[in-house]
Amino acid sequence: MRRTMLEPIPPKWKQLWDTCDLRSFIILSLLLQTFMIFVAPLRKRTKSNWVMMLLWTAYLLADWAANFAVGLILNSQGDPSSNSGKNDKTPVVHKDLLAFWAPFLLVHLGGPDTITAFALEDNELWLRHLFGLVFQCVAVVYVFILSLPHNRLWIPTMLMFLTGMIKYIERTRSLYLASADGFKKSMLKKANVDMSSAILMYIYDSMREANLPAQIEMIPVQDGVKKVNTTKKAIKRTLTQLELVQYGHLFYEKFIGLFVNRIYNQKEWNQSRAFFLNRNSEDAFKVIEVELNLIYEVLFTKFPVVNGKYGVISRFFSLVTICLAIIIFKMKSKTNFSEVDVTITYALLFGALGLDLTALFMLLISDWTIIALRKSPDEERVNSLKNRIIPLFLKLRIEGTLEIHPKSRRWSKTIPCYNLISYCLHPRPKLWGTVVDMLGLRDFLDSIFYVKPQAFTGSLREFIFKELKSKSELADDLDTAKEISTARGDWVLRVEEDGWAGLLKYVAGVDYDQSLILWHIATELLYNQDPSTDSSSKDKENRDNSKLLSDYMLLLDIMSGSISQRCRPGLDPMMSAVPGISQIRFLDNCAEVFAHVNEISKLHKYQRSTDSRRIITLIYNMQTTNNVKPILFKSIRLAKELVKIENSLKKNKWEIISKVWVEMLCYAASNSRPEMQIAPVSKGGELISIVWLLMIHFGLGDKFQEDESNEVARLIVGK
Repeated sequence: MRRTMLEPIPPKWKQLWDTCDLRSFIILSLLLQTFMIFVAPLRKRTKSNWVMMLLWTAYLLADWAANFAVGLILNSQGDPSSNSGKNDKTPVVHKDLLAFWAPFLLVHLGGPDTITAFALEDNELWLRHLFGLVFQCVAVVYVFILSLPHNRLWIPTMLMFLTGMIKYIERTRSLYLASADGFKKSMLKKANVDMSSAILMYIYDSMREANLPAQIEMIPVQDGVKKVNTTKKAIKRTLTQLELVQYGHLFYEKFIGLFVNRIYNQKEWNQSRAFFLNRNSEDAFKVIEVELNLIYEVLFTKFPVVNGKYGVISRFFSLVTICLAIIIFKMKSKTNFSEVDVTITYALLFGALGLDLTALFMLLISDWTIIALRKSPDEERVNSLKNRIIPLFLKLRIEGTLEIHPKSRRWSKTIPCYNLISYCLHPRPKLWGTVVDMLGLRDFLDSIFYVKPQAFTGSLREFIFKELKSKSELADDLDTAKEISTARGDWVLRVEEDGWAGLLKYVAGVDYDQSLILWHIATELLYNQDPSTDSSSKDKENRDNSKLLSDYMLLLDIMSGSISQRCRPGLDPMMSAVPGISQIRFLDNCAEVFAHVNEISKLHKYQRSTDSRRIITLIYNMQTTNNVKPILFKSIRLAKELVKIENSLKKNKWEIISKVWVEMLCYAASNSRPEMQIAPVSKGGELISIVWLLMIHFGLGDKFQEDESNEVARLIVGK
């Protein structure tokens, strides 16, 4: 009994832990690196919560496992028995192997090329990674010194140490460049933001105060804006896969200044607008997908650091050092090394080689390599080696990947949908809901059980593109473009026939998020009242598009945080003044709908789960009066007014409803902060991010201003 009290862990278990702890964590670290390099690219192509959760777990465990293993190696160095390969009680790792294993953990801490940060906030921890780099390198060097002067593996150890240093530095550099400060500095350079004028005026004012003769002379300069090819040749045909990447990169470089709030001139407005007005919906969306994919790789991977000549040299050096380490280790005597430890060492060596070859292959088939070989779409196609290589890369990447395996696309191409009435019809048990709230898991579980991903259809893509294109064609000047971008359903109601103008009170007279919920309920009521069976009907397309956008916009407003939180501060008084107010309204509205659903189901003895359509029909047929305030009754009245106007004007209501929803989507996109559009690219992407960029490329919004004088100032100092 005393032994049990004093030693809660049985000696055999302790012996097993002492035997396997270091080896287990070494193998665990290698497995986590292998898992991440293959799974990390999926996060930009899927919205699966399970994939994200597994990747997040691996991301957190990877650094912890490698750091813990380094600590175990340091602790093992204090064990005198480490000099021998065997021990009566526990087979320990030889000191030479301990010193050889340590640099591999530096390689693992450097992480795979496919993931440096899981979320944007992780990039802000670059300084912590820098300190970690210093401390871990000191620890590895310390372990190496303790193994001297009789270390038989000192040469491969040094080789792997250099490789580990390079990879850790690459990750730290990538995190810094993607941090708020690093990103701003690099993007300001790319955006060619001219700060010299402010410095020039400061010098001029100082010289005038000192009574020194000075004057500023304005001299004309040639336009340095890179022009987008809008020639007839480029307009009249569908873009090739190479051109999609080239134009995507061109617009990426031109409009990356959006993320540092750059304002563009009218020439850039004309060029971008002219290009997209002459594109079809498929090509326009693909160009924007390339843009967002490049942004993803800049912020969440190592590709910007390993791209170019440095990347080629770095990968070549890593491959050479790893191969040399394998050869040297193979040639060395392994006396006093246990067979298990030798096997683990080979696993580390060939694992590192495999990870490097995989990273090199991914780099070769990336957009960055295509851009490096032929950056400009206007570049002449001469008979050079690189122009013979490009088709091979494209064939390998496009035909062998994108077309055969849809999961290799640049975003998820799904729309997550969330429905208020469905949520009320299928509530979780009260006790279970209380437990979920206590654990803070409501949003996570709701995203699993109540959010339903729907495919982003070609019909919806074409409809959104057509609506934005028509608005861009109307916006023949910057003021009109700004006015159109502020519409949130009222523009389409005004430009349509007079009968629809009576619905303006449901969009212009209420806050945006309240209007969104109101139209969402009305859309759901009409969707269930008006089933369509003609799959080829245009009305069915508008009906389905309205349903998709309605559920998607509610998800953005509720599950992804209030749209008022996405909005730029002080931009629109119709946004809710208090962040999170839409969640409060949602809960109130949900309680209201739930009360009516509960009352109806009890009165008519309906089951909410099986008789949902009947219940929704009864809600639609509820009597309303002009002075009722609950939003449910307002939604019912809106739905009935839509039907009434449809019957009087003989025009399908779903066309108007779908157009109103597109305007609401565009309004949310144009009023969002740029950082809110960046974050989703690592989580399967969002339709609102694509719409945001598409609006800007169509010249809609407040990111453009009238041309100023095309001159530059020169300071002339008199003698």
